Amino acid sequence: MKILSVNCGSSSLKFQMYEMPEEKVLISGVFERIGIGESFYTIKFNGEKTKVEATLDNHKTAFEILIKELLDRKVVANLDEIKGIGHRVVQGGTYFDKTVVVDEDVLAKIEELCVLAPLHNPAAIIGINAAKEVVPGAVQTVVFDTAFHQTMAEENYLYALPYDWCEKYRIRRYGAHGTSHKYITKRMSELLNRDDLKLIICHIGNGASISAVKDGKCVNTSMGLTPNAGLIMGSRCGDIDATILTYLMDKENISAKEMDRILNKESGLLGISGVSSDSRDIEDGIAAGNVRCELAQTMYVKRIVDYIAKYYVELEGCDAIVFTAGVGENSKNTRMQVMERLAVLGIKPDSEANDVRGEERVITATDSTVPCYIVPTDEEVMIARDTYELI
Repeated sequence: MKILSVNCGSSSLKFQMYEMPEEKVLISGVFERIGIGESFYTIKFNGEKTKVEATLDNHKTAFEILIKELLDRKVVANLDEIKGIGHRVVQGGTYFDKTVVVDEDVLAKIEELCVLAPLHNPAAIIGINAAKEVVPGAVQTVVFDTAFHQTMAEENYLYALPYDWCEKYRIRRYGAHGTSHKYITKRMSELLNRDDLKLIICHIGNGASISAVKDGKCVNTSMGLTPNAGLIMGSRCGDIDATILTYLMDKENISAKEMDRILNKESGLLGISGVSSDSRDIEDGIAAGNVRCELAQTMYVKRIVDYIAKYYVELEGCDAIVFTAGVGENSKNTRMQVMERLAVLGIKPDSEANDVRGEERVITATDSTVPCYIVPTDEEVMIARDTYELI
């Protein structure tokens, strides 16, 4: 049975097609820099990787190109061969604690929750609607990133607001990237042959989150009510003094909606550097002597270190720190800067081992108090498994 996993990020669309239940990958790829210029996509098929420059104005355009590639490369003879399409959705609120088949009610709830994930839920809806239109015979499912974080204790997921607001408006820490954090948790259990692990998982990409995981369950996570909490990200500010918002809304005479847009789309690395939301562009800027790019990177790394240190204390130690996702897997500079700042914990990076991109391995010395790993995430296989089981 052919299952397509689709993972729409804020500026990317990853996909993999599987033959299930064997979990054999037939084709995979990623569309990058969607909506931010100089966009392209990469296809891996029959062991060969092809990079294609393309205008990717939005996620719908990317999905249409994806379907054309599947047909042109004869991965499928016709669209009827695609039995299921699983979509990653960031925010499921209190409505969803597991994967479900898409219907109008599900779509309505995902749309209702766009306010809690303004960069991702709308992109997921576009992908779902495009998939329904192009491949109407496939079963559409949605896998929610908030599900893995539902094991947090009340003291970690509640905010210190009037309690009736928390109940009435469902104000709480939901977290995100749960599909990735769940995959990494399972993979680390396999690598270390243990389930009783204390892990700090750093999912660092254009969107970024860190989770503290104990015995396979999420204890705490950096993202909050929305994905714009915790770490400094590509275009999101992360943690911020809430009073800054009302102060600037008054000074700049802007609406709450406009402020929300600025915090999500004009802040973070982009806001500080003035160059780009893409970590690769920031590193290029640093190499060219751009001091604002250097400042953005310093702030970016510091926030990652702050959360690792916080969760190290909360877990009362740590069996492993894991770097994953776009930046975590591919930026040796960011990983090295993080590890060097954690020397006080006895972490000793191995510069030679760290000099890789997207390869699963230990990147600390043998006498490091806490081993650090690169583990490429695989949200797509988690999506495919759930979709296959539902079908």
